[in-house]
Amino acid sequence: MTCELLALAVWIGGLLVLVAAVIPAVFNTFGGQDTGGFFLTRAFDGYNRLVLGSAAILTAGLLWRAWLVQRGLTDGEITRTEWLLLGAMLLTAGIITFVLHPQAAALQAQAFASKGEEARKAAFEAFFQLHKPVRALYIVNVGLGIALLTVRVRSWVPR
Repeated sequence: MTCELLALAVWIGGLLVLVAAVIPAVFNTFGGQDTGGFFLTRAFDGYNRLVLGSAAILTAGLLWRAWLVQRGLTDGEITRTEWLLLGAMLLTAGIITFVLHPQAAALQAQAFASKGEEARKAAFEAFFQLHKPVRALYIVNVGLGIALLTVRVRSWVPR
């Protein structure tokens, strides 16, 4: 259970640190959109790897607790809500990590490499159109993580 809570802390806290501290610092320090953008792409690559590790820990922990409950080795229970929240988090993280983030990184690189004002403007427009749902999914996923954390904490409180 401790490992699961640490995994949730990494998942939730990692994104909050990126959004609240790293992104503003990068764009206020690096001075250029190209350098800052590439740096943040690499930062989110690292965050996505941490999320994959956290997902593995959360899944293993939930399966372990389910096995203990099934064998009658613990009094705890695992609610359908907990399963659904973790499933939604895994699906969202998978879509971000394996589909949308790589596409956004490729569009970003294309935009930075574009020559001429019109080509650069069109490439950035394509990047930002894809980046909007990626940002939204990151926020949805952190919200799901907070909800899962709430479910876990409530399970400790006697009824």
